[in-house]
Amino acid sequence: MFFSIDGGDGTGKSTQVELFCQWLRAEGHPVVACRDPGSTPLGEAVRKLLLDRHDLDIHRRSEMLLYMAARAQLVEEIIRPALAAGKTVVSDRYLLANVVYQGHAGGLDPDTLWAVGRVATGGLMPDLTLVLDMPAETAAARLDRRLDRMERQGAAFHARVSEGFLAEAARQPTRIVVIDAARPIDEVQADLRAAARRVLERTQTIPNDPKPE
Repeated sequence: MFFSIDGGDGTGKSTQVELFCQWLRAEGHPVVACRDPGSTPLGEAVRKLLLDRHDLDIHRRSEMLLYMAARAQLVEEIIRPALAAGKTVVSDRYLLANVVYQGHAGGLDPDTLWAVGRVATGGLMPDLTLVLDMPAETAAARLDRRLDRMERQGAAFHARVSEGFLAEAARQPTRIVVIDAARPIDEVQADLRAAARRVLERTQTIPNDPKPE
């Protein structure tokens, strides 16, 4: 089973990914957690280039292709072998992020990005993508650290990011589920687990779980 968790910057994604993986492991699932871009030597090098190099002028198309290259390596080195071994994969971001950030927010054609993404991933898509949603201005106010290159794109850009996630979820409602992230952590996590449980129960791999702590 392959899950991805996505959403705008500041929506609490890292915390929710960690809690979600803890829940799956407690239920007996061998979990492989990864981040996109990252989790491979190539991916981490690309991540540093894309997020930390404030001195580089990177065109949106170049930016998109760098993300795609990191993702291709992640799929072949981490995700596909884990799935083949019967493990559950949880990825912090995946292809949807490219479609939204470089497409809806960045001006590239979203359908083209989906097509390039299918090539980069060999057609490997999550069984379910969980999108954490909250108003962009609320999410921005929660970022109390030095911002990376993408986080510094400006309020209008991040408003388009939020709109893009909702637009793609409306296009693929069975594969992309939107979760209201502007609530207490345990309530958000409960909704993540409920959405995942519906998918897992269809494959008869998980019993009903207790409420999150």
